[in-house]
Amino acid sequence: MIKTLAFIAVLIVAALHGGFLALEMFFWDHEIGRKIFSMTAEQSAETAVLAANQGLYNGFLAAGLLWGLFTGKRDVTIFFLLCVIVAGVFGAVTAKPTILFTQAVPALVALVLTFASRGAR
Repeated sequence: MIKTLAFIAVLIVAALHGGFLALEMFFWDHEIGRKIFSMTAEQSAETAVLAANQGLYNGFLAAGLLWGLFTGKRDVTIFFLLCVIVAGVFGAVTAKPTILFTQAVPALVALVLTFASRGAR
C-alpha cells in the first residue's frame, strides 16, 4: 500500500513538472501564462526566453523522476525529489512564496512516502 502511495506521489510530482514545462515553454507568452502569472503582454514577451529555459529545467526534473520511478532506481528518485524540494524552497524565497506549496511540499510528501516504502511490500 505504501509503495503504491509513494509511486503515485512521485508520479504526481513528475506530472506537475511536466505541466510547468508546458506552461513555461509554450504558454508563457500566451493569454494563459499571462493570466496565471499576472503579466502584461509586454512583460511576458520580454521574459519568454528565460521562462522557456526554466521550463526546460522543469522537464529535466520530470524526466529524472520518471526515470527513477519506472526503472526502480530509488536513489535516482530520491535525488530528483531533493532537487525539486531545493528548487521549490529557492523559488519560494526568491520569486513567489506559493511555489513552496506547488512545488516543494508535494515533493516532500513524495520523499517521505518513498522513504517509508523501503522494505514495504
